[in-house]
Amino acid sequence: MTIAVSLNDVSLRYQGTEADTFSNLDLDLVAGQWTCLLGPSGCGKTSLLRLMAGLIDQQHHVSGAITCSDEQGLQNRIAYMAQQDLLLPWLNVIDNVCLKTRLTQGSVSPQVREKASQLLAQLNLSDINHKLPDQLSGGMRQRVALARTLMQDTPIVLMDEPFSALDAVNRYKLQNLAVEVLKNRTVLLITHDPQEALRLSDQLCLFSSEHKLLKLNKPDTAIPRPVDAQLGEFQQTLLAKMQGQHG
Repeated sequence: MTIAVSLNDVSLRYQGTEADTFSNLDLDLVAGQWTCLLGPSGCGKTSLLRLMAGLIDQQHHVSGAITCSDEQGLQNRIAYMAQQDLLLPWLNVIDNVCLKTRLTQGSVSPQVREKASQLLAQLNLSDINHKLPDQLSGGMRQRVALARTLMQDTPIVLMDEPFSALDAVNRYKLQNLAVEVLKNRTVLLITHDPQEALRLSDQLCLFSSEHKLLKLNKPDTAIPRPVDAQLGEFQQTLLAKMQGQHG
């Protein structure tokens, strides 16, 4: 079952300060679709994902409501990929990818390990299952973290610049793979890359430097993801909007 998520009048403030990280935020994540969020550094994008993932500490004050279309909470139904890979250094690659299964079920079946191995192969990471994270390059670690996220069978996926450490060719391939694997999931993706946002999004939003959220209409919403045709023209339009927000 696909799940829609609605944020209504959500505000986040670090206690002891007068400035909000963001305030009065309204955002609807359409069930089974990708929402891409663009914006300048420091505008609150990552804080929003951390809030939804339940990672905000008690030093922050949160107000507003986050609701799901099935009237259940978000807890245990989110896969979250942070900017850092956050691989556990004492676990090898395959155990890092299967971490959630181990934590929730106590052990990892051969079938789950095989699924993880197949996913790693799709990410061009064959034959590294038993290597430790410190034996990998930064791009390889990022791909392992992506595999761990794609392995989690959750209806909602939050991704914070998941392809940022990859070269152009791998970025293109893994974008396609993520769209395939996360079909019918509700995805919120943060990116600083306008081309990536246009290519992957069903819905496109821009966080302004004033911490306001603007929903942008893509030029042709009938084009299926990942979008490639007319991408250059779309990107120039989006860059102009982003430049206006920075100004």
